[in-house]
Amino acid sequence: MSKIKRGPIVAVLIIGAFVAILNETLLNIAFPDLVHEFGIQLSTVQWLSTAYMLVIGVLVPVTALLQQWFTTRQMFLSALLLFLAGTVICGFAPVFEVMLVGRIVQALGTGLMLPVMMNTMLIIFPPEERGGAMGMIGLVIMFAPAVGPTLSGLIIDVLNWRWLFFLVIPLAVFAVIFSAIYLKNVSAITRPKVDFLSILLSTVGFGCIVYGFSKAGESSWSEPVVGWCIGIGIVALLFFVWRQLTMKEPMLDLRAFKYPMFTIAAILLIVVIMSLFSTMALLPFFLQGVLLYSVFKSGLVLLPGGVVNGIMSPVAGKLFDKFGPRVLVIPGLVLVCTATWLFSGISASAGAGYVIFLHVVMLIGISLVMMPTQTTGLNQLPPHLYPHGTAIMNTLQQVFGAIGMALFMSILSSGQKNYLANAGNPQDPQTVVASLVAGLQDAFTVGGVFSLIALVVAFFLKRVRAPEGQAQSFH
Repeated sequence: MSKIKRGPIVAVLIIGAFVAILNETLLNIAFPDLVHEFGIQLSTVQWLSTAYMLVIGVLVPVTALLQQWFTTRQMFLSALLLFLAGTVICGFAPVFEVMLVGRIVQALGTGLMLPVMMNTMLIIFPPEERGGAMGMIGLVIMFAPAVGPTLSGLIIDVLNWRWLFFLVIPLAVFAVIFSAIYLKNVSAITRPKVDFLSILLSTVGFGCIVYGFSKAGESSWSEPVVGWCIGIGIVALLFFVWRQLTMKEPMLDLRAFKYPMFTIAAILLIVVIMSLFSTMALLPFFLQGVLLYSVFKSGLVLLPGGVVNGIMSPVAGKLFDKFGPRVLVIPGLVLVCTATWLFSGISASAGAGYVIFLHVVMLIGISLVMMPTQTTGLNQLPPHLYPHGTAIMNTLQQVFGAIGMALFMSILSSGQKNYLANAGNPQDPQTVVASLVAGLQDAFTVGGVFSLIALVVAFFLKRVRAPEGQAQSFH
């Protein structure tokens, strides 16, 4: 094992993840074109995004089990091939239904890929070098969504929406070939007993919660389906948790939460994801609805923040290896709190420069928080809990991403409605813009509360020593 070259493995993982995550954000800007092309409603086209999140939310918890049954190569190559197949289906889709199937196949690939990538990094890097390694993953996870909207705006302006998929196909083919040549097996195969009831409870639980919150974000909380879905999801998850804690070989080992730094990191991650999603979801509304920017111009405004975040992630990783988490996470959250607080007072007179500045400040803060927090949490786990720890972290991000999106959309729309209800002339264009600003201010205020909670939690985070036996990771 000590003969394994890490460089090519890291390159393989990063290329695969970049292609998959880039595609997650490429499509949203094309929704208006797809509505026109397929003759469908906007609420229908949203399913391309909702189904993608649903599949990943359902699949990720199961990856802890899959990684103990299949080798690293089998898992990663299957993920890339599924992703490639889905991309081809989407690119040539003659009708909306075929495109939706393509997106689901793509999501199966992405859902398998992310936990495998993180688990492999944990195995091939010793604890004292993990910050830099996880920082490289952070570069991809943050940079790809940042360039996605700008890139897709440009592609749609010059070509058409099908090229969003056609241009990804050669990248995905290259990732498959490169992986087949260079990727080595690093995980241990233990083949635990498969518990189908756990898989069913996890699928129903996470699936219903993600769907319920996504539906609330799209329409409203008063729809019966929202309450029913979230209720069923919570009940199924409670049974799932009870079953995992009483089984000898659980599918998703929740005993990872017995390690205090893992638990604190998980709480911190949830709160930061909510803050991050508030900005990702709300800023396009401000840029397009208040400043009346085109989609492409909006993408350009948000690009510097994403690029800076991508550059900062590996830097933060290296600093983490040297100084530990608190030196990064606490100042990072102070930056996030400051940016969110200033966003909560944003007005229609704010120019692009001000938005770019606040967005950059916020994303520098997030880059100092995300990967150092995750790495601290995972570092405290013994090696047999790595697949479970990475699956738990990735599941929390997907589920709370959906919850955050829905929560902030509903705060935005209720703030807007309240403003219009008290306005003299609700039809006046200036009043409509002012109502949107009022809704955005409400939503950013709540985002600010989340970031303050995260700041308090961060004071409990500390550098951890790996459990005994962990230092046998190969160098």
